Amino acid sequence: MSMMDKLKSMLKGHESQASKGVDKAGDYVDDRTQDKYSRQVDTAQEQLKDQLGREQGRDNPPRT
Repeated sequence: MSMMDKLKSMLKGHESQASKGVDKAGDYVDDRTQDKYSRQVDTAQEQLKDQLGREQGRDNPPRT
């Protein structure tokens, strides 16, 4: 079992909390780098949220 599979199983049912954590981490990096890498941080946040199982809802439509 890969590390990502273990993370997914631990976070199952807590997707919204994981999403908030990813957002906070991204905000921290943006603050520390004075938004120099904000585009890259945003991309990384989106990819991580997708990997962890983004909640599907009105605010987060499914990607095709």
